[in-house]
Amino acid sequence: MDTEPPTERLADSDIDWCFDAVQGVSRTFAITIDVLEEPMASYICVGYLLCRVADTVEDAGHISPDEQARLLRLYDRALDPDDEASIEEFRTAVEPWLPANTDEVDADEDWEVVAESPRVVATFRSLGEDAQSAIYPPVSELVCGMAEFVQRYEDDGGLRIGTIDELEEYCWYAAGTVGELITNLVAQDVDDRRAEILRANARGFALLLQLVNVAKDVSDDFREENNVYLPATWLRERGVSPANVTAPENQTAVAGVIQRVTRHARGYMDDAQRYLEALPESRGNTLEAWAIPFLLAVGTSRELLERPEDVVQEGGVKISRAEVMAVIQLFQSGGVERENIGELRAQLEEEPYSPS
Repeated sequence: MDTEPPTERLADSDIDWCFDAVQGVSRTFAITIDVLEEPMASYICVGYLLCRVADTVEDAGHISPDEQARLLRLYDRALDPDDEASIEEFRTAVEPWLPANTDEVDADEDWEVVAESPRVVATFRSLGEDAQSAIYPPVSELVCGMAEFVQRYEDDGGLRIGTIDELEEYCWYAAGTVGELITNLVAQDVDDRRAEILRANARGFALLLQLVNVAKDVSDDFREENNVYLPATWLRERGVSPANVTAPENQTAVAGVIQRVTRHARGYMDDAQRYLEALPESRGNTLEAWAIPFLLAVGTSRELLERPEDVVQEGGVKISRAEVMAVIQLFQSGGVERENIGELRAQLEEEPYSPS
């Protein structure tokens, strides 16, 4: 068991590579990791990359659904400490689908993480037993859930979410499990009551962020991955087939569904706020690491409700870089306490944040 987790990052080329890799695959998540301290920064960094390997395979349109599911399940077995499968077996199996071996995908940072999966897993194995036991179960659930979804829609050429309940099921696998991973790590140092609050609200925190991502990325998800996450039942109520979600003539109807998903996401804001208010700052965890993405999701939801057509017309909706930097700088200045989160949330729900 861990007794004295490191408070400074160890000099290690593998963990340094992992931190660099996160910067390449997700600027948003890199913001979180940048404001964590050790050992939590390393735990979250490596845990995120384990998930990113699976996410990249799941999104790969050039791999058949059966092969995607096979690769994902092999990857899960390779992560399982009680299974004989090795990460080298997964790496060999995924080799034919890497950018260097196919013209179907561009070489990018996501696929570099897949190619370096043995390095990521070796770094994971170097973490203490407490960290490994907190990280592996939710990662396994994410990987197996993704395998289930690609097989569920193997005849459709991509995911076609049917109902809001199914969307929440998918969001649980894609993000709720990551919320559980975070909670497993941070709840080790709190009393039972506080741990209970964290576990009761972790799902809402994760679903808020993921549902906002679903709403803002409709066009990219369809054009790049042939996936439609907007519920088909809601689309058809407005006369839209999922196959025509980006058609110009459906812009107004799809915008209405985007707003509906966004309002549904906002229904989890109270849970997310309660989660943040109970979050401990120990083992290198910081309030700002999770409050910043929460507040940026709140701001993005505001923009989605105000201009949902931009998701179809322009490929997405984002809050301005100036607002992102203003939120980050507010935390860097030490101007945010736990009790301020609700006030900031209320402001960002209505208008862009700017320092007064």
